[in-house]
Amino acid sequence: MFTGSIPPSVGNLSNLIQLELGDNKIQGKIPQEIGCLSSLTILSLELNKLNGEMPQSIFNLSRLEILSLGGNELSGKLPFLVNRGLPNLKEIYLGSNRFSGRIPNSISNISNLNVIDLSYNSFNGNIPITLGNLHNLEALNLRTNRFTNDLTVNEQDFLTSLANCGYLNLLSISGNYITGLIPKSIGLGNLSTSLERFIASSCRISGTIPNEIGNLSNLIWFALGDNELNGIIPQTLGKLENLQRLDLSGNKLQGSIPNNFCNLRKMYLARLSGNRISRQLPTCLGNLLSLRELYLANNSFSSKIPSTLWSNEHIQIINFSNNFFDGPLPHEIENLKGLTVLDLSGNQFFGEIPSTFGQLQSLNRLTLSNNKLQGHIPNFFDNLKGLEYLDLSRNNLSGEIPQSLETLTYLSYFNVSFNDLSGEIPNGRRFINFTIDCFRGNKGLCGASRFKINACKTSKLKSSRKHIFLRYIMPPIAFIIFASIIVILLLIYRASKSQLSPPSNSPIGLAHERVSYIELLRATNNLDELNLIGRGSLGSVYKGIFSNGSTAAVKVFNLDVQGALKSFDIECQILRSIRHRNLVKVITSCSNLDLKALVLEYMRNGNLDQWLYSPNYFLSIAQRLGIMIDVASAIEYLHQDYSSPIVHCDLKPSNILLDEDMVARVGDFGIAKLLTDDRRMELTKTLGTIGYMAPEYGSTGLISTSVDVYSYGILLMETFTRKKPTEEMFQGQLTLRSWVFGSLPNGIAKIVDVDLLNVDRENTRGKHEMLLTQIIELALECTTDSSEERLNIKDVLVRLKKIKIGVQERQNRGRFN
Repeated sequence: MFTGSIPPSVGNLSNLIQLELGDNKIQGKIPQEIGCLSSLTILSLELNKLNGEMPQSIFNLSRLEILSLGGNELSGKLPFLVNRGLPNLKEIYLGSNRFSGRIPNSISNISNLNVIDLSYNSFNGNIPITLGNLHNLEALNLRTNRFTNDLTVNEQDFLTSLANCGYLNLLSISGNYITGLIPKSIGLGNLSTSLERFIASSCRISGTIPNEIGNLSNLIWFALGDNELNGIIPQTLGKLENLQRLDLSGNKLQGSIPNNFCNLRKMYLARLSGNRISRQLPTCLGNLLSLRELYLANNSFSSKIPSTLWSNEHIQIINFSNNFFDGPLPHEIENLKGLTVLDLSGNQFFGEIPSTFGQLQSLNRLTLSNNKLQGHIPNFFDNLKGLEYLDLSRNNLSGEIPQSLETLTYLSYFNVSFNDLSGEIPNGRRFINFTIDCFRGNKGLCGASRFKINACKTSKLKSSRKHIFLRYIMPPIAFIIFASIIVILLLIYRASKSQLSPPSNSPIGLAHERVSYIELLRATNNLDELNLIGRGSLGSVYKGIFSNGSTAAVKVFNLDVQGALKSFDIECQILRSIRHRNLVKVITSCSNLDLKALVLEYMRNGNLDQWLYSPNYFLSIAQRLGIMIDVASAIEYLHQDYSSPIVHCDLKPSNILLDEDMVARVGDFGIAKLLTDDRRMELTKTLGTIGYMAPEYGSTGLISTSVDVYSYGILLMETFTRKKPTEEMFQGQLTLRSWVFGSLPNGIAKIVDVDLLNVDRENTRGKHEMLLTQIIELALECTTDSSEERLNIKDVLVRLKKIKIGVQERQNRGRFN
């Protein structure tokens, strides 16, 4: 958070080798005196508020290898960069500034260059073909400038010249005025084995996609969206078996999707919207189990959607809007447990909305407008607790608008206009924010005066019936109900030993206050293995579906294991009184001679261990950071915000559960310790999990809040390295912590989860290393051998939130594209 300007006296540091002041709030100009640092090899001033031109003295730094000035407000031209030295320069980052002018042909004189990032500036003229002489070039990012190459002119065809670059893995030229055809040579030279990301969206490229694209065997990101391409999708595209992201949207492509499209089994995102693609979808789409986002909007697809598509339970976004799909909506859609966005608008679907839509618990955006749907608006929409956007307009729906929709807490957009609906418009909760535009074209609707429609009237017949009911029928019914309640209470009192007794203020969950032991067995199908969610050292957890439709997790303790009974008592003691959004909520408990069980809130997305190590699961950097912030928030509550400090003692990925919104909840308090206010530490004989225990906990049994901080640090390392502390490689003196510690400061890319470096990355400078290094350094500070030197969990949370803010600022400023 440094402010002010860079003092000219920095030039007196004659032996300085690295100067890194990035990601602060430094203003003003870069002082000329920096050119006096003759030993400097790294100059990193990115992500500040620097302005003016680069001082020419920088180009006296003959030993400089890395020049990083991106994310500032610098201006000026580039020619002097290549005419005044810097013979050892390897990486140059000038992105997200205000530079202008041309790139001189003499740039090829800097023969050691392997990274060039000039993105998000105002450079113009032609991209020089002399770039092909930089044989060590690995990344070329020129996106969002004003370059004007015509690829049909030999002197401007820089793509062909780049075929000489045998190490080039990133080529991004999006957002420039580049016309002409993609040359066939792009798949014939060295690029066929080196190129991983070819990003050329929002240019003016025309013609067909050459078949030679299929030779780019290591391509993982291929983007040609918003160009003027025509012809068909080449069959050779199916040869790109490593492809993860494909964007061909906003072109004039015709024909159909080739069947060998289904060979792209690593495909994560496919954008084909805004073309003229027609005919049927390949029936094999359901085999693409890595697919998370599929955009086919604004094409000419016809016939029914193949049923196989609905077998991918991990897909998150489907947009098939504005096509000619027909038939009834699929009942099999209930399989898509991870679906968050579904847009089927502007098609010819007919029939009723299937009840299986109510199973899409992760859904937050549903658009079914402009179809031929009939029947009533179903009541099950109120099951979709995270729904934010619901558009059912321009169909043939009839009946009333369900009042239950008022319970949708996050609903911010709702449109049922131009149907055949009748009855009263709901006017509570979220519906207060909706205007008459959401309901137009329904002649039978009535409601509040603010909608400027007819008020709802109650008929005399209805009033008369109500009067008869209240005077003659209601009193005997009330007497019967009262007598029945007395009898039931007596029965409950006698059978209390075999019943579930919920703690006071129990959170949402089962609708009844008491659940019989028999019903618990029925809910889990007699503790059937098919309902098993997980198994630990002290018991097992089952999924339970109760008679009222509620789903819960039932944790059954194994009473044959020593310590299980004590663990049950501890969890009951702690869980009955703590309340926090990042802690698993207890619904009730069951205790008799044969069974000790807890009924807990059911977490639909499993646990962190599953997301880290199971195939076909992936968490981005932002998701992992969000989860760890949630965990830190929970631990801060336990340590500082509860009446007496609680030490969890067993933080590990399997105890971090994830709800339908991927919000993390800490669970399993079986060995937790409740510390008194005057005794902040205590001894215990109950140990946590090997690999996660603090040194003093494992050797002496000494418990304090710093024990959780140590475990949290190990958990933080594991989350971003995807390495368990108990892996076979960690033997003798080598531990997860020492392995991580030995990688810093320059080897972060060798230890973090490789998937984090291969998805959604375009700016290769460090491959997000600055962010990941901050996280790993924080984890190391949490895991010092001395408990006194460890951070407080509150300080950990502050640091994590600051890192998160930094990520968001980078995203806003184009750092992470």
